[in-house]
Amino acid sequence: MNLTPPMTAQFKPITPGAYLSDQVADALAAEIRAGRLAVGAKLPTEAALVEQFAVSRTVVREAVSRLKSLGLVDSRQGSGVYVKELGFSPLNFDAKSAVSRQAVIQMVEVRRALETEVAGLAAQRRTQTDIKRIAKSIALLDKAVQAGGDGVDEDVQYHRAIAEAARNPFLIGTLEYLGQFLRGATRVTRANEARRADFARQVSAEHDKILRAIEAGDAAAARKAAARHMDNAILRIEQADPAFWQQAGVQLARPLVSGLPLRS
Repeated sequence: MNLTPPMTAQFKPITPGAYLSDQVADALAAEIRAGRLAVGAKLPTEAALVEQFAVSRTVVREAVSRLKSLGLVDSRQGSGVYVKELGFSPLNFDAKSAVSRQAVIQMVEVRRALETEVAGLAAQRRTQTDIKRIAKSIALLDKAVQAGGDGVDEDVQYHRAIAEAARNPFLIGTLEYLGQFLRGATRVTRANEARRADFARQVSAEHDKILRAIEAGDAAAARKAAARHMDNAILRIEQADPAFWQQAGVQLARPLVSGLPLRS
């Protein structure tokens, strides 16, 4: 018999707006990860959470479901929901977590860290063959978009061409290791960008600016252009309308972690 007393923490009402279930889940997860909710602790009843967070039962159920998918809590038939012992993995991307808007933004942040340096090195080490390959990848991307495609493969190839120009096998290996996640994030960002003509124009201009800096051999400008491209990708995700995440965004983000173990 589990004699752990019910959790007594009090939560503030959630700020009105989108993603209420995410806000509830994040608040509970923060308590668990900080250790303020110990392993074996029982969460308040659904009714208590509804009252504390000032949300509907549906929102609470979705939040608890997310916590279960993250491996933070577990339901016990006829007893309640309890905090689980946390597992650990150095690269632990959970499939359910990855469907969220925040997870996609975080992956773009990873891309920014890597691709900023890649662009700078490419500017220092590129050859004329590299320049032609990058320019061709941009042309193929534009062609794919004009034909009504999503341009994901072409976009990935564009960034791959820049990485090859950097002449650093360790960076390329890192990008390949993260390839599944990077492609997943690209799939989401491009789907969002395809919904608005101004977004598509911005992306095209950003790609051209990176190419021009690499072609000029200006490493500082290339790094700045690549970082700005990723910063703008995050802004475009943040500006996506709620309907995008309720429909295409969630579905496209789900394969981000397909095929990887969730626990070591």
